[in-house]
Amino acid sequence: MRLNLLIDTSVWLDLTKDPRHLPLLDALSAMAEAGEVILIMPQIVIEEFARNRDRVMAASRASLSSHFKRVREAIVQFAPEEGREATLKQLNEVDHRVATGGEAVNEAVDLIEKLFGETTPVPVSDNIKVRAADRAIAKIAPFHRQMNGIGDAIIIETYIDALAVRKDEDVFAFVTHNIHDFSQKGADTRFPHPDLASLFDGVRSRYETNLSALLSEFASDLIEETRFEREYSQDPRQLSELLEAESKLTTQVWYNRKWNIIARVEDGEEKLVTKEVWDQATPEERRNLVVHTIWEGMLASMKRAEEELGPEELGPWTDFEWGMINGKLSAIRWVLGDEWDMLDT
Repeated sequence: MRLNLLIDTSVWLDLTKDPRHLPLLDALSAMAEAGEVILIMPQIVIEEFARNRDRVMAASRASLSSHFKRVREAIVQFAPEEGREATLKQLNEVDHRVATGGEAVNEAVDLIEKLFGETTPVPVSDNIKVRAADRAIAKIAPFHRQMNGIGDAIIIETYIDALAVRKDEDVFAFVTHNIHDFSQKGADTRFPHPDLASLFDGVRSRYETNLSALLSEFASDLIEETRFEREYSQDPRQLSELLEAESKLTTQVWYNRKWNIIARVEDGEEKLVTKEVWDQATPEERRNLVVHTIWEGMLASMKRAEEELGPEELGPWTDFEWGMINGKLSAIRWVLGDEWDMLDT
């Protein structure tokens, strides 16, 4: 027995909004790959998803971002001074995790579009267009609300065509979140509109508004397995961890560069001078001069770095180790918002 699914555009779009839906998409992909699920994919669903995808993704990201901004502003303005910094620090951690988790939207879209690409789309035939127009003329669902439901009509007529060639052992299901156009009005929205009720016997042809519940009937173990894998996947680093690592790597790079200055002074390539000599020098001459007070401050800062990190964390480095340090710093800064190769210290 195979499950033949026509999933409405509304469901695909809603699946992109919440990372908790990723296990469901994993299970659906696995079932489709194993041939346990056959997706009926109207061309219009692919087009509607593509047309609305970016808007839904942007709204999903903006919603939480805007919420955290308002909460942060409220804490700064109204929270007691005692504990405020700790609260803001925790909020920044959560905000960072939300931003990282927000990439789940991209992953969901990738999974959906992969499913689309592996499924043969059903074009809109002339016959389907005529029957959809007939629904409009007769004002029957999905045209019962004085709305332009031509897209919805094409989708349901595509389901009707697929149902007409059903094999005895197969189960068909139409899954939608668009309860206003497809479900009973003012009643239990889990049941289809009376104009569509004859299409669904509840056994071999089913009307569904909950994809997760439907798939659980056919592959509950698989869904639990994929959920387990998602829940126990590697968590992103905390913001505080990234900032701590960025600070240490910055100090290591800075310290090594200061040793290069020391080497150039010892080799005579650069010269220690007073502030007066520096002021009188030309810009070209200053390239090879170091002011005494700056030199002394640099040595003091290097001493503090040695006390803070310990000499074993400050080199000297092999070319490979030095490349790793610079690469790590560049990568962390990129995650935090800088451009690639940002190695200023």
